[in-house]
Order: sequence, then structure tokens, then C-alpha cells
Amino acid sequence: MDSQTFSNISKIIERDSKFTTYKFALLRGTIDIIQENSPFIKERGDVVEIPLGLMVEKWIIYYYPIFASQIFLPQINGEKNNLAFGRYFGNVINHYNQLGGISLLYNELRSKGISNEISYDFLQLVKSIKDTIVKQPMYFIGRSISSEFNSIYKYIPIGNKSKGKSHIVNTQWLIDSCGIFTIPYSYYEAFKVLGSFLAGTDSILFKWAEFSVNASREYLSTEKVITEILKEPVTKRDAKDAILFYKTIVGDRKYVECVWSGINIAKYDVDHLLPFSVWKNNDLWNLMPADPKVNNTKRDKIPSLVLLEKRKDVIINYWELIQQVYPEKFFNEMSISLTGYLNKSNWQNLAFERLKSTTSNLINVRGYEEWNHKSK
Repeated sequence: MDSQTFSNISKIIERDSKFTTYKFALLRGTIDIIQENSPFIKERGDVVEIPLGLMVEKWIIYYYPIFASQIFLPQINGEKNNLAFGRYFGNVINHYNQLGGISLLYNELRSKGISNEISYDFLQLVKSIKDTIVKQPMYFIGRSISSEFNSIYKYIPIGNKSKGKSHIVNTQWLIDSCGIFTIPYSYYEAFKVLGSFLAGTDSILFKWAEFSVNASREYLSTEKVITEILKEPVTKRDAKDAILFYKTIVGDRKYVECVWSGINIAKYDVDHLLPFSVWKNNDLWNLMPADPKVNNTKRDKIPSLVLLEKRKDVIINYWELIQQVYPEKFFNEMSISLTGYLNKSNWQNLAFERLKSTTSNLINVRGYEEWNHKSK
């Protein structure tokens, strides 16, 4: 297996567009189909061919409970479940929820076929999901590592193999009717070996939850246990201490310097050097004043090493100011979460080098997107 492939997969997961859940559904579906060792998977030299119909079936199974849920589960930023195929799910869900729900739908797909009563609506749903997969995640996925579209997933339409055969709408019909897609063999190999860990079914957290469910004689649900396991001691972007601190250092001055742009600002956000979503850390060394407009462009990205070097003096200056006001708290937090044992007489350069090292690991190893402030 190619280590570069694993690095690319990590970058795709972290950096590729997160506007909708399409990317995650495509990766999950690919992994599930490969892990099930579908007999329809074909190796063709340096690529692997997979029927798109199997992916369409996976998306139907993934998204059915989301659209059927009584709890609102957002799947797109800024809009209420307004996915491209969402409007076609309503009639299908209403039909099956009266008869047996998703289990009946799955059983019909895998055996006798979808009933004529709902077949028209189901076919509309299939067409919409197919078009969405091909035109959205398959087209865009990999843009964080390549300037080309369809750099990993390539769709190949094929003639209708089911011509002359029974037109029962089932899984076989989906396989025969929707064409195929290819992925590079190196990605297939990676998903085959480590896919279940990427998808979560064999992850440590899932196995831990599964153990607790079994030990409770199934009184608990897997979802409930995972929710409890994932609770963290720091759950909010609580920057109260830093906000109060920066107010004290401003004093009679009207302005502070934005850590990223260098612009003097009267109103400012307290930004996390290492984003809270990535590094759940509200330590004072990780909090800096930033222009709200600049901070909005940074969001949850990681500052580049070039930007850090450019702003080194400002970052260290703020650290020194914080250290003067909260010496014990500052050094305790920095030594525990950033530097390890710290020589308090000569700590600035060591702390900054550790910040760069941590940042480099987040960008180059864990695949998070880097950010550079663009001066106007």
C-alpha cells in the first residue's frame, strides 16, 4: 500500500468541501461496498470498477432514516435538509413507513422488487440520487489534492444490460441500469484493508460502545453510549479569561494589533491559534485578538508555517504580555499542552518552534487545511 494514498484520503476527509454530507456518503458507500467484497467489483489494471447502482442503493439506505427521523438532522449548511434528492424521499418514506419502514424497502430491493404502487416515485428518487452522486461528490472529491475534477472517481455510463430482461426494480436492476464508476487500485487497496476503521464499524470507539451495549443486556443503545463516550471536558469556545485580559492590556488605548493582519483594531474577536474544532484547547497561549473579518476567513483552518513565521514577533509579544499577568496559569497550560518541560528563563523560541511543529503535524500528517492571510 502507498503511504501517499493514506495521506490523500486524510486530506480529502479533512479538507475537501464540507458544504453537504455527500462526500462522507460517497466515501462510506465505497468502503461498505468494498468491505462486503461485492462480486460485482472488477479489477482492471490500475483501476477498480464498481457498479454505480450499488452506491445508489447505499445512499437510499443511508439517507432514508435521516429524512424519516423526527429529529432534524442537518445535511447541508444553511438550509433545512435541502439536498438535491430530498424532495423525492417523501412519498417513498410515507409509503414504507406505513408497511414496515426501511427494512421492508431493503427486503424488496434484495428480492421481489419494489411494488408497482410506489415504483414511479422510487425511480425518480433513484435518478435524482444517481445524478447527484455523479455531478457532485464524484466530480469534486479530491480537489484538496488535485486541480483536476474527477481525479479519483470516474463515472462510465454503459448500455442498459437489462434490455430484454425482466424490469423488476431491485438491486440487480440498479446494478444493470446505472453504469459503473472507477477508483484507483491504490485507493481500493487502502479501503479494503483499513476501510472499516475509517468508516467506524471496527473503530475502538464503536467496539467500546458495542461492549457496553452487550454488557447492559441491550438496555443501552449504541448511539447513547457513543454520545456519552465522546463527551469532552472542554466543550465550548470559552475565551472569557482572554477577553478580560485583552481589555486590561488595551487600557486607555483604543486599538490592539490583529495577530494575523497587523492592522490596529478597536473591535476584535479572540481567535484560537489552533482552531477549537481541531484542538479543543482554551489555554491562554492559544488565544489571540484578531480582526473579525480576518477571523471569519480563517475559521477552522490551520495557519501556515509561512504565516506563523511572518507573525512570530506579534505572537511572542502577546505571549509575554499574558505571561506577565497570569504567570502560573500561562506556564502551566503551555508546558502541559504545547512545550513539555519549559525553561522559564528562555521559553519564547522553544514555545514558538513547538507551535510550528504542532501546526505542521496538523497540516501534513492529519490533513487539515492550511490558511494564509491575504493582505489587500
